Amino acid sequence: MRGKEPTQRIDPLFQHNELLFGHDPAPGLIACEIEGPDRVRIFYRQGDLTRSESVAFRPFVLLEDEGWLKGWEGEAELKPLAGSGALKVLALFPDLKQLEEAKSYLQEKSGQTPSAPDARYLYLSDPVHQYLVSSGKTHFLGMTFGELKRLQIDIETYCQAEFEFPNAARLSDRITAIALADSTGWERLISGKEYGEAEMLGEMMREIQSRDPDVIEGHNLFRFDLEYIEARAKRHGVELKLGRDSSPLQGHPSRMQIAERSITYRKYEIFGRHIVDTWILAQHYDVSTRDLAGYGLKEIARHFGIASADRTYIPADRASWYFDHDPDTLFRYSLDDVRETRALSALLSPSYFVEAQIFPYSYQNVALRGNATKINSLFLREYLYQRRAIPRPDEGQEVAGGFTDVEYQGVAQHVLHCDVTSLYPSIMLVYGYFPKKDELGIFPGLLRDLRDFRVRAKEMARGAQREEARIYFSALQSTFKILINSFYGYLGFAMGHFNDYAVANQVTAKGRELIQSAVAWLKGKGAMIIEVDTDGIYFAPPAGVAAEEDEEKLIQELAASLPRGIDLELDGRYPAMFSYKMKNYALLDAKGRLLIKGSGLRSRGLELFQRQWMEKMLLLLLKGEKGKIPPLYQRYVDDLEHHRMDISLLMKTETLQDSLESYQAKVKAKKRNPAAPYEIALRSERPYQPGDQVSYYVTGQGAKVKINENCKLASQWDPKEPDENVAHYKAKLKELYEKFKPFIED
Repeated sequence: MRGKEPTQRIDPLFQHNELLFGHDPAPGLIACEIEGPDRVRIFYRQGDLTRSESVAFRPFVLLEDEGWLKGWEGEAELKPLAGSGALKVLALFPDLKQLEEAKSYLQEKSGQTPSAPDARYLYLSDPVHQYLVSSGKTHFLGMTFGELKRLQIDIETYCQAEFEFPNAARLSDRITAIALADSTGWERLISGKEYGEAEMLGEMMREIQSRDPDVIEGHNLFRFDLEYIEARAKRHGVELKLGRDSSPLQGHPSRMQIAERSITYRKYEIFGRHIVDTWILAQHYDVSTRDLAGYGLKEIARHFGIASADRTYIPADRASWYFDHDPDTLFRYSLDDVRETRALSALLSPSYFVEAQIFPYSYQNVALRGNATKINSLFLREYLYQRRAIPRPDEGQEVAGGFTDVEYQGVAQHVLHCDVTSLYPSIMLVYGYFPKKDELGIFPGLLRDLRDFRVRAKEMARGAQREEARIYFSALQSTFKILINSFYGYLGFAMGHFNDYAVANQVTAKGRELIQSAVAWLKGKGAMIIEVDTDGIYFAPPAGVAAEEDEEKLIQELAASLPRGIDLELDGRYPAMFSYKMKNYALLDAKGRLLIKGSGLRSRGLELFQRQWMEKMLLLLLKGEKGKIPPLYQRYVDDLEHHRMDISLLMKTETLQDSLESYQAKVKAKKRNPAAPYEIALRSERPYQPGDQVSYYVTGQGAKVKINENCKLASQWDPKEPDENVAHYKAKLKELYEKFKPFIED
């Protein structure tokens, strides 16, 4: 059995901790599905075989008291729960039908929806989540990531002439290629030259059933590939039997929140399998790093260095041409897409694999849930296991943030960044700041275990002799770090049953006190503070601190000035830093690479020529060559004036959210302003639909034209007779130059 050696080392150390990994230590659970009203089908790995069995399932709700079901004519077993929590009764039902009837009864009787923060009952809408919470089971125990059977998929599509992007609703826009690969190295390209579209879908189904993957992976799988496949299958009357029980692909509209972004998408489910979208994983990754220029597969592959040297690239808008004239190149391109998806998933998925071992969610859903929601599930699982009452979430209150400040703007040389390791969790452990409603004391126990386990996982990753073990332990320590840092956020989580806003404010107050004491200590030593952000400080060290050993000594002395248990470390050293405004800065690393942080310096709303100019400008600024910036600016102006810029540098791409009829009605009712992409779509007299993307550029004369009245499709631009609005684009470049002029010409 693959992974036997790391499995033997993992189990005794970590997975016997029931608070974290659940109370049922059964190994090898790979999927869990509802099968009928009172049964669950569990799939598990046994050696190299995948087996399944049907087990009983009793769904539940939690109630304030037994009186809430008085008068209900259904069947329920009521069990009292100990403790002072508001939800004191566990109601168990014989099947899901009775659960849903009871929920409707409770909703009508209380006048509250299940999501109301002061609801008199607690209803978990995901029955698989319910089963995992009540059973204490989690996925993949005793397994390594390498033992997952992962299959990648990518499709190529045709686009009708005169349109820019394919749309599955158009008859002409067929699937031209389906590329498949899996974690064993197997690959197959299903060619639209060899098969008709319906036959291609049939071949895809046959391969998926034959390869029998645990996980199906793709990049933008939810928002493009599966939607497209579903729509084209419907057109041909093909039932997409992808489930392990040969059941069809299921989909429904959904929404998820990633940091400040709200993402609408169609969520798909396949019986007995998980679906992982690396586009979503990349978004999660970027929340903490903010270093991805975009979320396209090719951009991300280049960022992580996983694009092969001989990777085939073709312009996206030429995919139809390649299918007609050079299909072999298109097919190589599609296979390279699944190879990169496989490599990207191998980088980003292992931490979610570990989370599926911990949390009572499916592997697919663990990547779609917020960290505070997942931590809440640990409390629910343990309290119900011990038959303890669950408190109601506290009403939301304002929580003061951490200490932030910018003391220097401009370019600084020889910059260090020190960071308090897990500041807020450390404060909670050192000062005993824990939620008062946690009668079992789970919060500090989990936090201490996670902290200790992370240290041990880091050591085991360093000492691992097998790559599979190293990947697992690296993912384990990374996951533990994320969870540790999420415990503070849980205190202020509106839907957290054990939240505590008063304690959250205690934690941030102590954090501000500690970080300000560190700032004062550095100033006392002669350091120049540049930026302070909650738990980290960018500063130029005092004179005399030049060598790395001097820097380390300074940080050690600073760390010694802080209370025992509050650890501080040197997190980075940079030859130069440009401080623009709070949380907006650029760094030059020792290898001469540019690192940009903050939307003020990295806005995706800028055209590509602006972003490129700004990156070059920042690099010159950081290298002390600001005298070269005005000539750089003039060179861009000359390129604009002489039409030397390709339209790809000037165009904007936007997605139509409304139908053209809805857009026109809103404009007429003055509920929205006219917008260029919609006006272009209306003028084209072609059947544009919601979801279509429009790439356009600005035409006309003068910098202040109305863009919605002076715009054309990027595909209409003719390099022999260029008609882009030079004055408009020059004005945009000048505006950008003026924004940074004080730092360029001081």
